Amino acid sequence: MKDIPIRDRIILALDLPTPELARELVRRTESRLGFYKVGLQLFMADWFNTVDWLVARGHKVMVDLKFFDIPETVHLAVRQLLSRRVSLATVHGNDAIVAAAMRAVRDREAGESLKILAVTVLTSFGEDDLRALGMTGSIEELVYLRAKRALEMGCDGVVSSGLEAANLRAQLGERLLIVTPGIRPGANLPADDQTRVMSAGEAIRAGADQVVVGRPIAKAEEPLLVIDQMQAEISAALAEG
Repeated sequence: MKDIPIRDRIILALDLPTPELARELVRRTESRLGFYKVGLQLFMADWFNTVDWLVARGHKVMVDLKFFDIPETVHLAVRQLLSRRVSLATVHGNDAIVAAAMRAVRDREAGESLKILAVTVLTSFGEDDLRALGMTGSIEELVYLRAKRALEMGCDGVVSSGLEAANLRAQLGERLLIVTPGIRPGANLPADDQTRVMSAGEAIRAGADQVVVGRPIAKAEEPLLVIDQMQAEISAALAEG
């Protein structure tokens, strides 16, 4: 079992339109959490400013830009993150993309801690979407194949839904870091754009190491209460393991 503090098991997604709103949410939650995600929306609004601000406050940061471009561009983009003291960055789980990202990470100097996560299949993607693309097999099979290839190329971990986490853990072992988005409370939120969802406790029980949570915390009237409930679920799941 990986030695991940309970305050780092939840990565809070700062999927907000302005840096002011993002920083307000951090201030409201940082007594409980130590890991935050900066995605495409906030990054486009604020570039590296919020990333640097979070690091300066002692927090870990996941830069979730899901790089997908020609390999050399991905290599150079990942290199831009090396000196920012970012903990996690995401790239699409295409072989050439993962290889380019890992080539950049091998350039890191002592003290730089960036780890690369390969995005397997987005949690908004369902089996019907797979059929619409003319693909055979299941999402679970596709996630496994992409995760296996990423691990073989030296990738630190993957992003996958909790529905695939158990199979990944059973097939690929403990070395792989599994980060799971699409987290919803036990009583799910109204229908939204997430298709493959689980509660925080279920995801950890299935084999995820960390969960990415956005709207269930950000839109809650009492976000600390939601965090406390999710951390209790996670602690219970870890105790069972």
